[in-house]
Amino acid sequence: MGRYTGPTDKLSRREGVNLMLKGARSESGKLERNMVPPGPRRWRRGRVSDYGIRLREKQKVKRYYGVRERQFMKYFHMAERQRTDTGAALLSLLERRLDNVVHKLGLAPSRPSARQLVTHGHVYVNGRRVNIPSFSVDVGDRVAVKSSERSQKLVRANLEELGEPRLQNWLQLDMTKLEGQIIATPTRDDVMIPVEEQLIVEFCSK
Repeated sequence: MGRYTGPTDKLSRREGVNLMLKGARSESGKLERNMVPPGPRRWRRGRVSDYGIRLREKQKVKRYYGVRERQFMKYFHMAERQRTDTGAALLSLLERRLDNVVHKLGLAPSRPSARQLVTHGHVYVNGRRVNIPSFSVDVGDRVAVKSSERSQKLVRANLEELGEPRLQNWLQLDMTKLEGQIIATPTRDDVMIPVEEQLIVEFCSK
């Protein structure tokens, strides 16, 4: 799929869960009050097939992390080669994407805005500029904001809007330096939407 430019709430309604595609604005509760599938004649829809259930789980994760089909399958094959649970390994790989890390550090209000922050060259990893949102971070890596006044002002405005970030256990953030560090590998519990990863594994293994 190409880059989606339509209404983001429509994607959340399609998956039946708030995908937090608007950042802090997604927490208003407005979306939850209208969590019905998009499209006409929704009252005539029958029982969803087993295939459809597994497809929806895959689509939910793809849209949550903002990856395309080819990217997603690349992550899946990487997870298959690991000696741990394939579903958990897949989610861990997606969590380690640079755009996801920037968002979870609180440097950007949403993953789409974090992706833009990265592609515009505002983010450095271990002292080197990285403008690839899919860049995979490792334990010990340091993610920092470019030292220019423009970059610092932009990110500090994001932090003021969001308030103090609620960091997960695998992340640390120095608010003064605007520098985060990866202190552990993200686990299955760090995924913030309800996901049945085994259904995704069953769908992609066919």
